[in-house]
Amino acid sequence: MGSKPAKPSRGRAPLPESYRKRTYRERVHTTGLVAFRVVCEQTDLLIQAERPLADEAREHVLDCRGQIAGYIRRYPEFATTLVPWPNVSPAPLVVRQMIHAGQAAGVGPMAAVAGAIAESVGRGLLEATSRIVVENGGDLFVKSDAPLVAGIFAGASPLSMKMGLKIPDTGDGLGLCTSSGTVGHSLSRGVADAVCVVARSSALADAAATAIGNRIQRPGDIDGAIQSGRGMGDILGIVVVVGRQMGAWGSIELVPLNRKKG
Repeated sequence: MGSKPAKPSRGRAPLPESYRKRTYRERVHTTGLVAFRVVCEQTDLLIQAERPLADEAREHVLDCRGQIAGYIRRYPEFATTLVPWPNVSPAPLVVRQMIHAGQAAGVGPMAAVAGAIAESVGRGLLEATSRIVVENGGDLFVKSDAPLVAGIFAGASPLSMKMGLKIPDTGDGLGLCTSSGTVGHSLSRGVADAVCVVARSSALADAAATAIGNRIQRPGDIDGAIQSGRGMGDILGIVVVVGRQMGAWGSIELVPLNRKKG
């Protein structure tokens, strides 16, 4: 079980070297938090918390992965379907979150797996830290008591890491997830360099980013794709980047990033 299925080659060529270096992990910096990495099989998390919690985080990851893998053993199609999964039987919480997110966005449940794991681990760690950032393959769960800015990583687009999403209040926690048709391993039928979605649920943000990205075959599709995302549930904001063009909607603020040179 990986974060998401491998995607077919489509549109502009991806940036495998940039992705391997995980350049997107420079997107969020939070003052006063300790950063540490947790890797369990294909799940690779970068976590920021008030103190090192790698052992606790690993336990949460193993629990999530075990629950998802157990459900897939019962229902193998769950891992491969590209359409919403019905509520056919009792399921663990992380699986139910994936199912509900896929239903809201009109995609398969595995489109929400990275966001669902990030949120499940993050909420579990809130027992030991009041602030947390969990990043899983570019998908985030964030709980902070101060405003933060998340940079928009969009691969080869000239807009990549030039703008950021300013989040003044994360409340009890929210998700900020990104899908791309040109960067990374996420399954996308579109060619957007980045589709960023902010939602109260990381699973929903993840699934919605995939669904919106699937609609984008050219820059002229940006407005229609954003409009489709507005009806996918508790979505707070959407940003789409295709080459030199960008579209945005919602209760979000775009701010320029002050990137130091050298």
